[in-house]
Formats: sequence, C-alpha cells, structure tokens
Amino acid sequence: MNKDSIENLLKQVADGSTSVEDALLKLKEEPFEDLGFAKPDFHRGIRQGQSEVIYGAGKTPEQILKITKSLRDHGQNTVLITRMKEEAATLLKSEIADFEYDTLSHIGIVGPLPEKTGKGKVVVATAGTSDIPVAEEAARTAEVYGNEVTRLYDVGVAGLHRLLNHMDDIMSARVIIAIAGMEGALASVIGGLADCPVIAVPTSVGYGASFGGVSALLSMLNSCASGVSVVNIDNGFGAGYLASMINHLD
Repeated sequence: MNKDSIENLLKQVADGSTSVEDALLKLKEEPFEDLGFAKPDFHRGIRQGQSEVIYGAGKTPEQILKITKSLRDHGQNTVLITRMKEEAATLLKSEIADFEYDTLSHIGIVGPLPEKTGKGKVVVATAGTSDIPVAEEAARTAEVYGNEVTRLYDVGVAGLHRLLNHMDDIMSARVIIAIAGMEGALASVIGGLADCPVIAVPTSVGYGASFGGVSALLSMLNSCASGVSVVNIDNGFGAGYLASMINHLD
C-alpha cells in the first residue's frame, strides 16, 4: 500500500463505495511479514512514497521469489529487483508471467511500469560505453518510479563535441545523472552547463590508479561546479531513486 492507494481508499469511504469498517481493516493489515530470512515492508510506500525494493545480491533465487510473491500478495503491483543474478532471473521467469530481466544492468522488474508522473525529464548521461550497466540501473530505477528518461551514452570529455551535440536535452532536463569512471570529469562539465541538479555517479571503470572508482569519486566530490551531488561508486539505483524524488517535487 502506498500514498496513492491510501488516498483512493479514503475517497471510496467518502463516496460510500467502501465502508468505514472495510477501510479500517485494510489499514490495520500487518505492516510486514516475517518470512524467517526476511521481513518484507508493506508500509514503506506510505512512509516514504515508494514501495520496497529487493536488493538481489547475496540472496538465493528462492528467497528473491518468496519476497517478491509476498510483496505482490499485499498489493504491490510493481516490484523492482536490483543486482539480480541470471540464476534468480531464470527462476522468476518460470514462476511469474509478467517478469522482465535486463542482463546488462541486472535489474528485474515484476509487473507493469507506472504512468509517468514526474514533473519533467530525467537525463542519464555516461562518459563511456563501459559505464552503461550502471547507467541502466539508474535509468530503469527512475522509470519504475514514473519518470520520463532520456539516455545520453558515450558523451565523455575525451570527445566533448559529443556532449555538446545534446545541449537541448541538457538544458531541458529537470535533473541529470552523470555517470563516469576514470577521472570522473563528466559530472563537472555537465554541472557547468546545466541549470538543474546534477547527481554524479562514479563507476569502478578505469585502469590501476583509478582504484576501483575511488579516483572518480574523489574528483566528483571536489567538483568546482555548483549543484553537483555525489552518490556511492556504481550506485545507479541510489542515483535513479534520488532523481525521481527531485523530479516529483512541486
């Protein structure tokens, strides 16, 4: 149950199509279910505006399946699963008809994408092709939360003209996610061009002295461009979630 479903329930009470007793029973449902290995949170949508997401890394395929079914049984129409292995995806495909899996980002989505309720456009830009797996995690997360997403891939500073060819997309965005490994310069460049918040995502792409993304992380944290915030290394999900929050602000 999320804020929209609560609002619809209250409207049904107001127009008489649902009794007060039935509505009270619905609201008194347990806020979580104890599966032994996990406690799916059914009221997260009420508290935070977005329903629970399943972090797939470290979970067995059977655990992911049981958590997914628990969330859906309690009214969560769309379930996002991040960092999901192929083995788990194979199991869910055999058990859930409306499950889709993206092998590039390792994102699984159960159920339909919602209507686009974001106020504007989320732009997801990468410095290189090697950054696309993280970018797709961000883009698909934003889409699951009802945002229009524009992808600008391989527009890094090694060929700056590629980025400048998309100035219309940059200037019309409500929030931009800038994803880069190596020295992480893309976020500063975009931050100097855009009039909207920029969320920088350092990736672990790079040679030895990139230190698994630490070099890009430090560069982004030290950006001289105003309006740039930074999430953790390879955290496409966190960037997509934050971008959605910004894009839904009035």
